Amino acid sequence: MDFLRTPEDRFNGLPNYDFAANYKTIDDTDGGKLRVHYLDEGPSDANPILVMHGEPTWCYLYRHMIPIFADAGHRVVAPDLVGFGRSDKPTKRTDYTYQRHVDWMSDWLRQVDLTNITLVCQDWGGLIGLRLVAAMPERFARVVVANTALPTGDQPMGKAFEGWREFSQTTPIFNTGKIVYGGTTSKLTEAEVAAYDAPFPDETYKEGARQFPMLVPASPDDPAAQPNRDAWKVLMGLDIPVLTAFGSDDKIMAGVDKVFQKLMPGAADQPHTILEGGNHFLQEDVGAELAQVTLDLIERT
Repeated sequence: MDFLRTPEDRFNGLPNYDFAANYKTIDDTDGGKLRVHYLDEGPSDANPILVMHGEPTWCYLYRHMIPIFADAGHRVVAPDLVGFGRSDKPTKRTDYTYQRHVDWMSDWLRQVDLTNITLVCQDWGGLIGLRLVAAMPERFARVVVANTALPTGDQPMGKAFEGWREFSQTTPIFNTGKIVYGGTTSKLTEAEVAAYDAPFPDETYKEGARQFPMLVPASPDDPAAQPNRDAWKVLMGLDIPVLTAFGSDDKIMAGVDKVFQKLMPGAADQPHTILEGGNHFLQEDVGAELAQVTLDLIERT
């Protein structure tokens, strides 16, 4: 599998980003290897909080939350999905499939060997992270679901998503920084917008970002539809605590939190919350609040 690797100097001097880089080499499922980047902060012997980003962000998204978790005595692990951040970026759109993303991150998780995990997942971080929970439930202690879903293609995705998917395939320049800017309420500085552009020196690095919207199961016969149904069967049998924390201003994901509250046993009697002022990228708008409800969940359970 051919891939691009973003030059390291692209990540120098980013605002509020002073974390050491860590790497694991994974099987690309095509006879080769890929390098996955991740942050690993806080006490190494503490139980981990695994924070997973989505489209088209990278672990920079969690820069305000990581110190809060670490200062509270927790280990915080934040991977960059393949195709994003400092992780390698396969060059062909066809290299990216939903199943491969799950396989890639499964390989990485086994190598890092995290257990007793508190998962915080948003956007594609949930589509992939919740598949990891279903595949390896023994590794997970609790889940915070934030502006994400686990779709099976059995329900329509809605006009907002359809519009986003069409835009992602037709815009000549996939401007990642501006996309993130548009998904926040508090809005980013120019330097922060540039930080979201940093992983992508030019359009050739963005094949994964371009492909992600097309990988969301939008029909019952989508290749990922049945694997996600199977994952739901596992999730609906787990009693690990589940908390939903959605942003009040995220119109695309509005109401999806009710699905988790209804279907996951561990969501019963939890203080589910709508975080006021949080847009789709709620880590930017209400990161401190999201971190606090996560810490509260850990302390309660």
